[in-house]
Amino acid sequence: MATAYPTRTIQPRVVRAHPIHGILSAYPLALFTTALVTDITYLNTANMQWANFSVWLIAGGLFMGVLAAIVGIVDAVANRGRARARRPWFHSIGTLLMMALALLNAFIHSRDAWTSVVPTGIVLSVIVSILALATSWSGYSLEARQDA
Repeated sequence: MATAYPTRTIQPRVVRAHPIHGILSAYPLALFTTALVTDITYLNTANMQWANFSVWLIAGGLFMGVLAAIVGIVDAVANRGRARARRPWFHSIGTLLMMALALLNAFIHSRDAWTSVVPTGIVLSVIVSILALATSWSGYSLEARQDA
């Protein structure tokens, strides 16, 4: 008597993006928005230490942004064939613009006293914070659509 074994269909494995890019992307968002908060605090108190905090937060955001960009580029290249349908142009261009303006903001914040923040530094901090929020949102939206 022959034993009947159930047949099993093999499903193709779904390759997902590695979560390291998403984890690293949270740092520039947090650091750039916190730099805006310390700029506002400096504007209200004129205590130079708040401007020093801002420049360190911006430098940390730049460092972590470069790490996130490297991981994101590696992830995009590794999954090129699978990611053909999604084109993250807004996310990529927005991130490049955010990083360029953050670098300019770091140079502005390296000045002494009041001119390190007012008016150019705080305006750049607002723009960089908005770009960080928008690019983080668009990057998350790309991943959410990919998983669906």
